[in-house]
Amino acid sequence: MNCELLATCSALGYLEGDSYHKEPDCLESVKDLIRYLRHEDDTRDVRQQLGDSQIVQNDLLPIIVQYRQDKTLFDACIRLMVNLTQPAMLCFGKIPDDPVFRQHFMQVTSHLQAYKEAFASEKVFGILSETLYNLLQLDWEQRQDEDNLLIERILLLVRNVLHVPADPCEEKKVDDDASVHDRVLWAVHMSGFDDLVKFLASAQSEQQWSMHVLEIISLMFRDQTPEALVSAGHARSAEEKQRDAQELEALRQKEQAEKRSRTLQRGTRHSRFGGSFVVQGLKAIGEKDVIYHRNLNNFKCYTHDLGKAVRRVPKRNRQAQDCRDKRRSALNVRLFLREFCVDFLENCYNRLMYLVKESLIREQTQQHDETYYLWALSFFMAFNRGNGFHADLVSETMSVRTFHFIERNITNYYEMLLTDRKEATSWSRRMHLALKAYQELLLTVNEMDRSADEGIRQSSNVIKSNIFYLMEYREIFLTLLRKYDETKQPHSYLKDLVESTHLFLRMLERFCKGRKNLIVQRKKVRRKKSQGKKKQPAQESSPEVLEETWKIVEEELRATEFQVSASLTESIVPFDAASETPLEEQRTEAMVRVQDALLARLGPEALALLRAAREVWPDGDVFGSSDVEPEEELDLLKQIFQANLPRPPPETIAEDDDEGAELEEEELESVQLSEKEFNILDFIKRFANPSIVRSYLLLLKSYSKNTPHTNHCVARMLHRLAVDLKMDALLFQLSVFHLFNKILNDPAADAYKELVTFAKFVLKRFFAVAAQNNKAYVELLFWKNVGAVREMTEGYTKDGEGKKPSWTEAEEEELRRLYMEHLDSEVPDIVETVIQLLSNSNRTRRQVVTQLVHMGLVDNAKELKKQKKGTQIVLWTEEQEQELEMLFEEYKDSDDVLGDIMKKLTAKRSRARVVDKLLSMGLVSERRQLHKKRSRSSHGKSSWKSSGKDMTEEDFLAELTQGLADEAADEDDEDETEDESADSEEDENEREIPQPVRKRRQDFNLTAERRADIRSMVKALQQEGLSGPLLWLQNSLNKTAIDRNDDCPFQPVPLCPFSEENEDAMENRNFLKLLSKLGIRPPENEQETFWRIPENISTSQLCSVAAALTPGEDEPEHSEEQQGPRESPEEPQEQAEEEEEDDEEREQRAQALRALLLARSRKSHSVEDAGLVSDSAPAGEANSLSERSQEKMPTKRSRNRILDDDDDDDEEEEEEKDNDSSKAMDVDTNKDADSDTEDFSAPVKRRRKMAVIDDEEDED
Repeated sequence: MNCELLATCSALGYLEGDSYHKEPDCLESVKDLIRYLRHEDDTRDVRQQLGDSQIVQNDLLPIIVQYRQDKTLFDACIRLMVNLTQPAMLCFGKIPDDPVFRQHFMQVTSHLQAYKEAFASEKVFGILSETLYNLLQLDWEQRQDEDNLLIERILLLVRNVLHVPADPCEEKKVDDDASVHDRVLWAVHMSGFDDLVKFLASAQSEQQWSMHVLEIISLMFRDQTPEALVSAGHARSAEEKQRDAQELEALRQKEQAEKRSRTLQRGTRHSRFGGSFVVQGLKAIGEKDVIYHRNLNNFKCYTHDLGKAVRRVPKRNRQAQDCRDKRRSALNVRLFLREFCVDFLENCYNRLMYLVKESLIREQTQQHDETYYLWALSFFMAFNRGNGFHADLVSETMSVRTFHFIERNITNYYEMLLTDRKEATSWSRRMHLALKAYQELLLTVNEMDRSADEGIRQSSNVIKSNIFYLMEYREIFLTLLRKYDETKQPHSYLKDLVESTHLFLRMLERFCKGRKNLIVQRKKVRRKKSQGKKKQPAQESSPEVLEETWKIVEEELRATEFQVSASLTESIVPFDAASETPLEEQRTEAMVRVQDALLARLGPEALALLRAAREVWPDGDVFGSSDVEPEEELDLLKQIFQANLPRPPPETIAEDDDEGAELEEEELESVQLSEKEFNILDFIKRFANPSIVRSYLLLLKSYSKNTPHTNHCVARMLHRLAVDLKMDALLFQLSVFHLFNKILNDPAADAYKELVTFAKFVLKRFFAVAAQNNKAYVELLFWKNVGAVREMTEGYTKDGEGKKPSWTEAEEEELRRLYMEHLDSEVPDIVETVIQLLSNSNRTRRQVVTQLVHMGLVDNAKELKKQKKGTQIVLWTEEQEQELEMLFEEYKDSDDVLGDIMKKLTAKRSRARVVDKLLSMGLVSERRQLHKKRSRSSHGKSSWKSSGKDMTEEDFLAELTQGLADEAADEDDEDETEDESADSEEDENEREIPQPVRKRRQDFNLTAERRADIRSMVKALQQEGLSGPLLWLQNSLNKTAIDRNDDCPFQPVPLCPFSEENEDAMENRNFLKLLSKLGIRPPENEQETFWRIPENISTSQLCSVAAALTPGEDEPEHSEEQQGPRESPEEPQEQAEEEEEDDEEREQRAQALRALLLARSRKSHSVEDAGLVSDSAPAGEANSLSERSQEKMPTKRSRNRILDDDDDDDEEEEEEKDNDSSKAMDVDTNKDADSDTEDFSAPVKRRRKMAVIDDEEDED
């Protein structure tokens, strides 16, 4: 031992009997030891020497017991012990590979085990508990920083002591015997430290210690299982006794069968003489038969491998080892831990798990601390299931957010398992822990289904509908089974994975049985061609073609007045800072990209790229100066266009035999979400994968050691594949048959009746196939995919079948001739024309395009892509300009000039293109001249003038809403016309909509007749008992009206029925007729499932439609008032004279309506931001808006709330006082509607502050 360390330890004091006598320099000596530990080397020599001197046992622990009143000395000793007891893994970073350092690691670990045995004292933990209790009694105002440090050090010391691993060589204890860890736990219990831990977990003022508390709890239950703690102190149940009896009976039958087998092998007379026998039919190494030199009794065990040396398996190919088995602690320890679990679940679990989850999400914890959260989730939820199951005790972790958190961690662990191969074992254990937590969540949801409480069952249905809807939760088990690696993941992981998959499929099957159809989300990855690997377009060699190209580009740039859209400017990136390419080469590449854009006749893109490159390389004026004029930019583009720039050699592109048309490498671009109807059989088909079947059979190899439930899970999955999917040929493999033979010949086969029956079925199917397919025995040597299974059972394809049809020389010459003949013609689609003229009429478009690319007639398959109608036409020919001018002269006096022109144009174009062309030709001076003209009655105008002074706000809004109902469509058309960025797509979508749907989308104005029809339909539906779905529909329309903003383009809003009542209504014919009458459109294609509120219906129209769903008592008067303004005037001359005044009034009314709606929306947003309105408040605001948009509507339509919140505005409370009777009526009716929108969840007792934090996190 180092002399300085020896002198320092001697200066601490000495132990005499049970009393310790400290030296005067005791405190300074403790501080010197802390200083020595700070400067120790990589071998941890100071730590080892202090451990050899037993300083903790002989000095430090007696000091804190006898001199606890000396606060300074006590703090220093606690600080030194925290350092000495820290895990060896933290000291060395990892388990060393070097033998010398491995020896030092083991030495430090042995010292820690000796420290742990010394801490197994009630006196030591009594001192720690008393000190911690006194510190926790201090208020925050009285507590100093030193007190907080001492609290943290005491918790860390207890954590370090509990973390010390057991020594298997020294602790050769049997179950129910007290180990060192059990004695430490008993000391913790007797000192009352466990009660302090529970206080820290539940106290709101001590939430900063939540992570330390969770670590201590997880280490306390390190050797325990939830099942053992649940059964502690209870007599075994009848079910447990029966299960144990069955296991013992199976073992007895196996032993008796083995005894009978040995008896039959021995002859009745013992042969004292050896012999040599020739085994006929079994060849030796040469051509002769095998000669057997032993007794015939052992011949059944003969194998050619006898006497051979066992080949050493490489370390990287060895099977991963499981962690050590759990042991059963002493009964008194298990009883106190059981009581701890009960108290913890009732008082601490929800709060502590919430705080830890918040810390993990906000990254306020250390690395890998989420493993403690995952362990606590799986352990305590399993204990809760076994101890009577109370859903409210674990409600914090029963949510879709928890599923998402665990799924994200599983994915992260798997990625790290592949990348960090040196720590693959650690990542595998973390992944196993996350899988156990996911399995426990599923088990708890399954337990909630069997609850007697209706609310809990509905909550489980909500959770299941979410996890079954999202693809990530459905396919996680598929991915984990496919990626299973036995060299990195232990056998216990595979067992839990198979059992979790079985549980998930069983829950999914039951969920699908009670429903006609299940809609789930599907993700489709959209791929985009890699920009960096595009094939360079070949430059046109003909000067005439180049000149024509430049003229087209120049005209396009001048037509746009050298303006570039903001989206194009943001997407152009001429410089890659992360690239290793030098700046000079990147500048040349930028010029080449500008030239390529010009050659492709993309003028705006070339101009945007030029300006972006000028900002990156402003020096040298290579891309022009900063104050360059547009004409100078045009000259610069022409110089780049005509320059001979150096280009990299073209990349060779390999042909793809399967997909010849797609010749370029692809990269992931975006994920497209859609919905589809779920089919459980199609989902199970995805398990028909050789890698998944191999994983199941690997678990089945240990059938004798598996539990009956594990064997059942394996057999059930194999039964699904072989019987339900009729893919039994997946199991036609030699290793599988060898395993089946072992099961059938097992003396205890009666204990595995399910496996025996399944093995016989598969073997019977194989011999039936082998009778028809003489190659079946050869197929046994290989694992087969679905295609090979089909060929094996249905017959092999002949040579040449399934391959691409070849092209003869004559066919290639014919194709070349036809293509060259029609290359310069003006046919709309040259490929379709060539296909019709080919002599072989069986050629498909893909085959023709592939062959054209193969022959070199086309550089890229994209050049022959089908053109979408009306989207690729950009240039106007002289004939088209003349046609447009003639149509304008013909229809310039009509009410809808632009609409009539669009109908008669031969070359279909978007509205924006036509408007731009009319403006450029000078036929109109402004866009307003092309708007649809509306006739306005003099009666409505005069009434508005006369009553404008005395109008209230409600009357004014109602008049505006009524008068401008038809003008909203014009405003939408104007916005659509002015939107130049997406004009072609909108026009294409408009043409693709079927004619009946288009008619419904354009007619939203409610005339008197339509209102009467809607009123009668609503009454009929109410008599059918559909008042709830009608109220849900009205709330959806009002919410959509509130959410829509005039500054942003509208989007179609789906009507998603979440309750069974609304789902049934969406299948009712009369209800669907009402939707059609209101203008709500049905699904247009197979990718849409729900009806949708169209995007071109304005806010005022939505309010009017929603108000029409509540028939009142004075509706006849209201309908007459609405019909009044629409009556045609008696004198048409007055309309012509007052047309100019009409336009001004229309503008004033529109501006007033926008201002009023904007003010109301701001008011609603401010109320929501202040947190004073519940989630259903927008529905109420929307209904109040619809009330003001209707004149003299009944009072029972004035309030249409789902919930009445106590925190509403004072103004709303005053309004409600005026209508007490109507409010009472509405509250009752809206209580029924709550069933449609209610979010069922498990009963939870949580503070409002915690709920608010949850909502904020969801928004993040």
